Amino acid sequence: MLEYIIIMVYNPTKILIIGRKLLKNIDVFDRKILRIIQKNGRISNSDLADEVGLSTSACHRRLQRLFDDSIIREVVALVSEKAIKLNLTVFVEIKLLRQVDEVLEEFERAVCLIPEVLECNLMAGSADYLLKVVVGDAEDFERIHRKYLSRLPNVSNMMSSFSLRKVYKTTALPI
Repeated sequence: MLEYIIIMVYNPTKILIIGRKLLKNIDVFDRKILRIIQKNGRISNSDLADEVGLSTSACHRRLQRLFDDSIIREVVALVSEKAIKLNLTVFVEIKLLRQVDEVLEEFERAVCLIPEVLECNLMAGSADYLLKVVVGDAEDFERIHRKYLSRLPNVSNMMSSFSLRKVYKTTALPI
């Protein structure tokens, strides 16, 4: 997967995306496509072209290029947590015994196998990792903690914080 650095240039209608192996111009039409598709992944090409102000064939070519260049990685369905009774979000701070490559890699391989972990972020600060875990309730979290979290390798300390309420959430990046 390519990593990108986003740089705003003097001309506000263009963003340069500089990757390890490629340099692509993202113009005002691409930015419009990205903003729209992030909020409505099921929009038809015809409707997308109308909203962006392009012909359907030009819109389709641009959209395909955004996929081909891995600027758009995938289109997914966002499932309601409450509808499937995953009502509790828990943030778990993890401190490891040591911070050497082998320890970090072993931990990362193990944590990726836990289905309830939606995110695992390597942190700077007091914790080495921050996990976002979704569960049905506190009893469910206790089960996940006993079955998975307490068995993660090389953990020296773990602190969990329960979310009382989700104030704001978006999946759309600010483009």
